[in-house]
Amino acid sequence: MKKLLSLFALLFTTATSDAQDWPNLKKYEAANQEIIVSTKNPKAVFMGNSITEGWWQQRPEFFEKHGFVGRGIGGQTTPQMLIRFTPDVIDLKPEVVVILAGTNDIAGNTGPSSVKMITDNLAAMAQLAKANGIKVVLSSILPVKEYPWSKDADAVGMIGQVNTWMKRYAAEQGFVYLDYFSAMVDDEKGLKKKYSGDGVHPDLKGYAVMEPLVLKAVENALKQGKKEPKKTKTSRTKSL
Repeated sequence: MKKLLSLFALLFTTATSDAQDWPNLKKYEAANQEIIVSTKNPKAVFMGNSITEGWWQQRPEFFEKHGFVGRGIGGQTTPQMLIRFTPDVIDLKPEVVVILAGTNDIAGNTGPSSVKMITDNLAAMAQLAKANGIKVVLSSILPVKEYPWSKDADAVGMIGQVNTWMKRYAAEQGFVYLDYFSAMVDDEKGLKKKYSGDGVHPDLKGYAVMEPLVLKAVENALKQGKKEPKKTKTSRTKSL
């Protein structure tokens, strides 16, 4: 009985500890410290979910060649990314941050999300970067017709709304809007099959499309930082 109770206590402690690290701050803790100690700041940090994580894992040479650092975590939503934005981005002092986020919010990975909830979190991350002298690239959500694990989600509709907001917000704030969507969408508003095996995550052919686009976006962000942002009305999104 004592052994059984001890085992239960261990499992409970482990589960509680894991649950408390909801944004998974520990994942890149050691890697971040190495960069901070080295004082070799990256040109760009890529903040995102499994699409970003899979990118740097499958194409490490691309990231290393250009001085990029990947900080993607599979399954994550924008509120989780916002919590870890300081240790995983700001503390590394990159010149640019490339934010690719929101698709898992739409799929409901951490509960129901409205367009406004998603865009509020994207804006918060972008403004944190701006306040710390980091140039911002806001990446469109990749096209998805249907999430295999969340078939009832309004993928097409919400992705379109978030991307529309993002493009407008980037123009207002002097950020760069990176349009992956137009380069990868099919006739049904989904991700082209030749770029993905599951309709959500790019394969190597998909990343091959994304790479020249992000290189150009990072280059534009470094240049655009010297320009005054356009003066337009503040964009708003209605809660869904």
